Amino acid sequence: MNKISLTYLAVILLILIASFSRIIPHMPNFTPIGAMALFGGAYFKNKYHAFIIPILSLWISDLVINNFILSYYNEFTWFYPGFLWQYSAFIMIILIGYYSLNKMSFKNILLSSLGSSLIFFVVTNFGVWISGSMYSLDLSGFITCYALALPFYKGTLLGFLFYSSFLFGVFEMSKLKTLSVNL
Repeated sequence: MNKISLTYLAVILLILIASFSRIIPHMPNFTPIGAMALFGGAYFKNKYHAFIIPILSLWISDLVINNFILSYYNEFTWFYPGFLWQYSAFIMIILIGYYSLNKMSFKNILLSSLGSSLIFFVVTNFGVWISGSMYSLDLSGFITCYALALPFYKGTLLGFLFYSSFLFGVFEMSKLKTLSVNL
């Protein structure tokens, strides 16, 4: 029988806390979802857990937000329009965490957060453009889509930086505290 370590439970708990902090009022796009993906990718050594736990956490928080908090839809919504683009970006960010954050350092976390926020911005706004519901499907519509999305990137970038600092910082500090108690 496999034991579940406290470290493993701490990673899950931090992801769940970050996921449900999405319901706290915040500036547009200032959310923990990208940091959750990086964090899960970095700390779950089991590749399946690295993907399943953050994605499942995102999906459950989406269910709560879309059906009980914001109520954009007239009926219970399992998946919202455009979710594939957001979840695709999320999967790419998990891969970044899984493969590029093998060695924890401030520089690696900062660069991964910056790159991941840019990937999230590019992929999700491409999804908005390609859906054809808001912008024309030509170069003009493409440029307009990204130009009008730029103000929202500020929240995305700040959210990635803040929540990555929080998740990685809390976890690394807790590891140091545990180490000092065991000495």
